[in-house]
Amino acid sequence: MEKYAWKATIIEGKLEEYIKRHNEIWSEMLEMLSNAGIVNYTIWNVGNELFGYYECEKGIDYAAKIQNESPVVDKWNEYMKDVMLMDADPVTGAQPLLSCVFSFK
Repeated sequence: MEKYAWKATIIEGKLEEYIKRHNEIWSEMLEMLSNAGIVNYTIWNVGNELFGYYECEKGIDYAAKIQNESPVVDKWNEYMKDVMLMDADPVTGAQPLLSCVFSFK
């Protein structure tokens, strides 16, 4: 199983709204994540920084492809752009993959 990690920034004063929107995440978004083979998805924050991690049962490339082709992801990104700043990978359209520098199993 491949691992994926990303980072983003919360717009100042928008953390509570970011959390609220994730507490009310759309069923269509959860279905898309599942269809993309994404499991064990967790997002953390410290201050205004976000760190996300998930595992890809069908591989990173497949997960990125499904997300990139999904109108639900486009709608979600539009919905979230007033509370967070995140660069998109120009090739995949997904969050830029962080490089793993240490792993302990």
